[in-house]
Amino acid sequence: MSLSVNKSKYIRSLKDKKFRNQYNCFVAEGEKLVFDLIGKCKCQILVALPEIIRQHPDIDAEEVIVASESELKKATLLKTAPSVIGVFYKPNLNVEIDYNQDITLVLDGIQDPGNLGTIVRIADWFGIKNIICSNDCADIFNPKTIQATMGSISRVKLNYTDIVKHLENNIDFPIYGTFMDGDNIYTENLTENGMIVMGSEGKGVSEAVGRLIKKRLHIPHYPNVLTGYNSPESLNVAVATSITCYEFRRKSFLAKQSF
Repeated sequence: MSLSVNKSKYIRSLKDKKFRNQYNCFVAEGEKLVFDLIGKCKCQILVALPEIIRQHPDIDAEEVIVASESELKKATLLKTAPSVIGVFYKPNLNVEIDYNQDITLVLDGIQDPGNLGTIVRIADWFGIKNIICSNDCADIFNPKTIQATMGSISRVKLNYTDIVKHLENNIDFPIYGTFMDGDNIYTENLTENGMIVMGSEGKGVSEAVGRLIKKRLHIPHYPNVLTGYNSPESLNVAVATSITCYEFRRKSFLAKQSF
């Protein structure tokens, strides 16, 4: 079966959120990403070059289409056509979290799809299984977000909610946030459980969320501390998330080694 014009248009339509919502599906492209998702998310359509189909004879998909390079070029949302494109049904985003057991990331208004996808990948790297997103965060099923996760979307669970109410309902647990006027993250005692709030690219943590944070943390400018060099005013939110997660995991590891 070749890739029809209508199927190609359908795949490309999923670039838009309204169609992703209408069909309850999203697109993933590239062999590693698609096959990371196979078996974890239900696959509606898989379109691939003949050699990919031969390498994976037992593909778990409702419909498998053998396509040429030119057909994949017409269907892809990327600049360069991949060897395989998958259309997947959206998984259930509602997750139950035990804040006694581990760290959870809470994202407050992350707007850039690439940043959100990178944060999911960072969470996966540091073994953080759950992310809570405010309702105004970028859509996790945006193709740019899915690509940026590099497959980590299959292992990290996300939930979109009113994070002010969510934090209020879980106020007994440790709640950290990153701020320019916070305490030095490298010298603070950090717990192994609770929530870490990361703010939006332009505005940081919102005022309503900020009022609920119990411990304000800051990633100090290395040059300013040692040399007085005038470094940038802020870090990219994904970079800041990586440093923050690393420091929590590092101190947790050291605490366990001391016993």
